[in-house]
Amino acid sequence: MKIKLKVCGMRETGNILAVAAVQPDYMGFIFYEHSKRFAGADFSIPPALSQHIRRVGVFVNEKLDHVLTRASNLKLDYVQLHGGETPEECKALKEHKIGVIKVFSIDRQFDFNKTKQYQAWADFFLFDTKSESYGGTGKVFDWNLLKKYDQQIPFLLSGGVSPENIQNVKMLKDMNLHAVDVNSGVETSPGIKDIAKVNSIKNMLISNF
Repeated sequence: MKIKLKVCGMRETGNILAVAAVQPDYMGFIFYEHSKRFAGADFSIPPALSQHIRRVGVFVNEKLDHVLTRASNLKLDYVQLHGGETPEECKALKEHKIGVIKVFSIDRQFDFNKTKQYQAWADFFLFDTKSESYGGTGKVFDWNLLKKYDQQIPFLLSGGVSPENIQNVKMLKDMNLHAVDVNSGVETSPGIKDIAKVNSIKNMLISNF
């Protein structure tokens, strides 16, 4: 499958393992306490979670030491930085052998030149709909805006991706799209994913890409 799948906002053991059975490529756990999908201070990843699914910890303007501790304890493959983290902070994480996904919040005023200073220190960028809540809005931004991006770093597409609009991802087929990131668009309630919807997205990606 060319375009990979990330399922974010996971926190309940049973739902984590049910989603894992669909075999997404990435699974995200949110460690931002103001999020409706906050995994919790004492969260631990179920030992039964397949090692083939890459583990992503989501942070917002968090202290570097805290991010490193979480990453070590939970054996995270990547950290996803949703706030105003600097290129220097990304560099420090890379020097600790941690993968970095830097998030940019997109609206019509976004200047894609801002991504260039992060190119040396990010494995991937993630483009999400601009909001005050740092993601999880269920709202889709205008994907045509991605034509302004220089495509230098592979990116993940986020922001209201759902079974209803996944077909439209075809319009990005000539871009450096690495994965789609689903969250609220496949939920029954915050933090709980509808397995049928996740499976539908996975099958659509397999059949179309």
